[in-house]
Amino acid sequence: MNLLKKFIKIALGLIVAAVLIIWAGIQYLLAQPEPEGFPILEYHMVQEHNPDKAYEYNVPPRDFEEQLDYLKEAGYTTISIRDYLRAKKGLQQLPDKSIILTFDDGYETNYTELLPILEQRGLKATIFMVGNDIGRDNYMSWDQLKDIQHRGVEIGSHTANHLPLTEMDLNTARDEVKLSKLLMEWNGMDTIYTLSYPNGKYTRELLEVLKEEEYLAAVTGDAGLNTFETNPYLLQRINIPHPTFGLTEFKWRLLKGRIFAQLGIAQHKE
Repeated sequence: MNLLKKFIKIALGLIVAAVLIIWAGIQYLLAQPEPEGFPILEYHMVQEHNPDKAYEYNVPPRDFEEQLDYLKEAGYTTISIRDYLRAKKGLQQLPDKSIILTFDDGYETNYTELLPILEQRGLKATIFMVGNDIGRDNYMSWDQLKDIQHRGVEIGSHTANHLPLTEMDLNTARDEVKLSKLLMEWNGMDTIYTLSYPNGKYTRELLEVLKEEEYLAAVTGDAGLNTFETNPYLLQRINIPHPTFGLTEFKWRLLKGRIFAQLGIAQHKE
């Protein structure tokens, strides 16, 4: 029993020491000048009803609006990925504190619940569609997709079938990114320039495939900040899941992007 108590005491001491070291490290990083770059946020759905099988992917409207209000207070301005690409070529200027809001999969509630919130605040966003899910239950229809694009939301590809590109041969992966782009363009959508890798996973070979298929940019699942030196096919993105700890958790996730950029963790420079 004495040995057990001693072990527990030592273990607790080590845990406390580790927490203090991590906290001191975070405080040190926060005391340094902020790194250059802007965040891209990764959402999926914003809806009142929490789906049983995708609870972690839903940010309820009230939480989402609270997050948007915080971003406004912090001085952020939303841009599209196309804005970023144009600015990278010197064709326009970006706001001092830019941020990109992205939404994967293209759920119908992106149109019925998310869009009114964005329009009420005059915000930009990018939605990545799974080509073969368009018009299916719980996903946007072609009419909704065209309308949301005409109302200022940028549309990108999330492949044809949302299958992990890294788990298939390169020719099949090429079909996945090519068919999704063609399907949307042939059905009257504006040219599709951007892609979201399913599950955020990629290989270096896939970057060449995207270039050959005339994509200009793609987003990963790697946290961090983006600059004009970031590889446009490996844009950093911060995941925003269902909030467990409210706005505090959202702030910490933004902080994660900053810390990863400062420490150079999985940052994709050209």
